[in-house]
Amino acid sequence: MSQRWIIPDIHGCAQTVKVLLENMLKVTKHDQLYFLGDYIDRGPDGKGVIDYLMQLQKEEYNVHFIKGNHEDMCVKAFEADKKKKLFGGKHTEQKEWEAVGAKETLKSFGVKHPREIPQMYIDWMNACVPYIELEEYILVHAGMNFNIADPFEDTKSMMWTRKFKVDYNKSHGKKIIHGHIPVDYSFINLVIENTQNHDFIALDNGVFVTDKPGLGNLTAFNPDTKQIMAQSNMDF
Repeated sequence: MSQRWIIPDIHGCAQTVKVLLENMLKVTKHDQLYFLGDYIDRGPDGKGVIDYLMQLQKEEYNVHFIKGNHEDMCVKAFEADKKKKLFGGKHTEQKEWEAVGAKETLKSFGVKHPREIPQMYIDWMNACVPYIELEEYILVHAGMNFNIADPFEDTKSMMWTRKFKVDYNKSHGKKIIHGHIPVDYSFINLVIENTQNHDFIALDNGVFVTDKPGLGNLTAFNPDTKQIMAQSNMDF
């Protein structure tokens, strides 16, 4: 029987996502896998995460990828670095990216400058979509801007927003499932168990945050059975 799984922020934890999918979920090519972005940074192996996800694509697993703010920063740093490399020094885009985990990602690629990341990885990040609409939910990385007439036009907010209030008149009557901001595992469970009282389901449990109780897991949510699975960090 096929299943649907929604997986939030992996953040460079290649071993963790591999164990989650292969050992815990035991996914098959009949399953549908939805990833909510932030594949890189924070953790030690951003390149390894993308390599693994690319391999799933190559093997024709049913995978769908949303773009997160960390991919957005990486792409912008790459593009700015290629334009400004003749002037020397670090540009603003690279400094902003380094402040949130770029050094780990660059190290995983074995490079010192964003422009040295192979183009195929940048193309892969750019191919990730801003949102995915299911029958019952809208999947995004961060949230949506319901302060404008059509929130589907604001793709930047889908990657970056930290606060939003769902307007069902603008969301096609659907709840939002997102990652982006790490929340306690007990809160994730509380929202899932009481979905009738919430307009959203936040799934990011901060897989890279291994020093605080209630965090440090990579989660997977089944929207059909309302089951939540959690794999503790295997990379740190």
